[in-house]
Amino acid sequence: MQTAGQPSSPPPTREAADGAAETPAIVREELAHLARTRRALLENPERPGASADDIARDLIRLRDEMRGARSDDKAALSQQMGHLTHLLDQVRRGRRSQHVDPDSPYFAHLQVEEDGRRRDVFLGRATRLGDGIRIVDWRNAPISRLFYQYQEGDEYAEEIGGKVREGVVTVRRTVHVAGGELLRVDAPSGRWVRAGEGWTRLDGGEAHLHGGQGQALWAGTSRSRLGSGGRLRADKHLPDIAALIDPDQFELITAPDSGVVVLGGTAGSGKTTVALHRIAWLAYDKGAGIDPRRALVVVWGRAMRDYVAHVLPALGVEGVHVTTWTDWARKQVRRHFPRLPLHVADDTPEPVTRIKLHPAFAQLLAERVRARRAPARGVEAIEDWAAAITDGPAIARALGPDISPAALERAMRWTSEQAARVLARVEGDHEVDARLDAEDDALLLRAWQLRVGPLRGRRRAPLRHAHIVLDEVQDFSPIEVQVLLETTDEKRSVTLAGDTRQHISAHAGFTDWRSFLDAIGIPSTALSTLEVSYRSTAPIIRFALDVLDEPGPPPRTTRDGPPVELFRFTDHGACVAFLAEELRRLSVAEPLANVALLTPSPELSRLYADGLRRAEVPRVRRVVDQEFAFAPGIDVVEAQEVKGLEFDYVIVVDATARHYPDTPRHRRLLHVAATRAVHQLWLTATGTPSPILPPAVREGGEA
Repeated sequence: MQTAGQPSSPPPTREAADGAAETPAIVREELAHLARTRRALLENPERPGASADDIARDLIRLRDEMRGARSDDKAALSQQMGHLTHLLDQVRRGRRSQHVDPDSPYFAHLQVEEDGRRRDVFLGRATRLGDGIRIVDWRNAPISRLFYQYQEGDEYAEEIGGKVREGVVTVRRTVHVAGGELLRVDAPSGRWVRAGEGWTRLDGGEAHLHGGQGQALWAGTSRSRLGSGGRLRADKHLPDIAALIDPDQFELITAPDSGVVVLGGTAGSGKTTVALHRIAWLAYDKGAGIDPRRALVVVWGRAMRDYVAHVLPALGVEGVHVTTWTDWARKQVRRHFPRLPLHVADDTPEPVTRIKLHPAFAQLLAERVRARRAPARGVEAIEDWAAAITDGPAIARALGPDISPAALERAMRWTSEQAARVLARVEGDHEVDARLDAEDDALLLRAWQLRVGPLRGRRRAPLRHAHIVLDEVQDFSPIEVQVLLETTDEKRSVTLAGDTRQHISAHAGFTDWRSFLDAIGIPSTALSTLEVSYRSTAPIIRFALDVLDEPGPPPRTTRDGPPVELFRFTDHGACVAFLAEELRRLSVAEPLANVALLTPSPELSRLYADGLRRAEVPRVRRVVDQEFAFAPGIDVVEAQEVKGLEFDYVIVVDATARHYPDTPRHRRLLHVAATRAVHQLWLTATGTPSPILPPAVREGGEA
């Protein structure tokens, strides 16, 4: 463990000495550090699977050492005790502890000078102190704050290990180590990459997020800034855009007030814009004049609900009910079936979900209702539901090859017990723990419509909407759409908006427009396709379409823009460091910019949000339950939560083979994530890049 007061420059290894003529001094230093660290790790392997008792004994030993230690050593001992305490907590919670990997031990090198003495600390995925090694976990080691919050040459004063320490950051570098070899060094004075037996300096051409502030308020290069009078807006809700409608969109907005209009089109083509302006048109059209209070907008998620709720008043339309399918359907089930349990299962087996959302199940349910002679009452509708979900042979015939015998058997065990418990609850046994599945809302409401008649509104009058907008229709099942269609009045005025390329719900049953429209009884001639993508730039659209790997002509775009780029790292900590520096710079240069950091999981969302906050990146928001602020700053959220939204900049985190394997669903998910970007799109990878990335991006870093 180095504590001397001299600059950290270990003697060069043979590898470094052999290439001394071509190898810069900074690289030679890092080669020597790596060689020394690997040697110490290999000569002093860590004990696998330490028990809680072992760790507790080590903590007691360190506590005793602290009592007689010199003040210079107490900070290191305190840090090691902190690491062991964290490790003990992991073991007690049944989690595997992480060890330092000799082949990729760290991703960053920090050197600090305090009182004329210099120390080297390396940041990695785990902590290892002693035996000549000083590696700390970037996520929880106090000293890692210095790396994330200070630049090379900065002075600092921070409390570390219970003591305020003052000094200067003398070295701050990121390194790429894989397979035990140093492949890249990034320092303020330059960047070098391994090239064969030598090293190449990367001069200029550094990637930056730039020039996109407020772009999420644009709808094309030839158009004025949306509703802002040429001034940037801090509020990101969609303003009045009536002056920006193109001729094709206007024709659809002003379509007759009766019948179904189906809007297809690529991401950013204005489907939602048209649907919402159609409500405004119908509300003020002298011939139609619908009452906005009798209009219903159903969207996929809470974020779009909040977004749309700000749009309609800007269009001069007040009183429209904007809701998610889940909220609307739950409310209707409680109104129509007060005896049913309120709780919804959160562990529904996959085959059950697949069956209940399958397009064929709607027909099966209708046949079951017709086959049973029963009074037109709600309790009979529940019995229709129970009979349909437990009829294994009929389900097997209806779904055919879409359900295997083993999956069907598993589903029938679940639905048989579920139906029995629900019926017992309805009959008055309130001690029974009965739960519905989320998919049952649509089935029960459809059973009511088939058995009893129209759904009821206030004062038990038939629920009749003057107009319904259903957004992101591709992620709804046919039976959900049928339930909504049956709540319209005699004009059956409906607008359905969707995009086959953005279908990400695993079991909604959507395959293509023709079969979907057939399933809900709407002629395919009702489909109109918007051909121009206004939201994203040409490079983003090209990337998004290449990800899908589907035939067909690309949509037209209206703007060019920066290339799509991929950045590779050995560790999430290195990625956080890179993004933090860039996002801090962006927050100063473009304070009104809105950035989406899209992750593949809640765990990574928490990791990156916490890491960016520790790095003092301003206005970092961890978005939970789609509670978006629609304001400048950085939203950290899972990729599957942003459908329908847009951001000035998008960074797709960890676009790796692990998180984005080559499946149709993951291709569509990455397509959706990419097309949220208005101006610029970046991707990162801390492992093998996803095979669905276009070769130009996967291999060259940009497209």
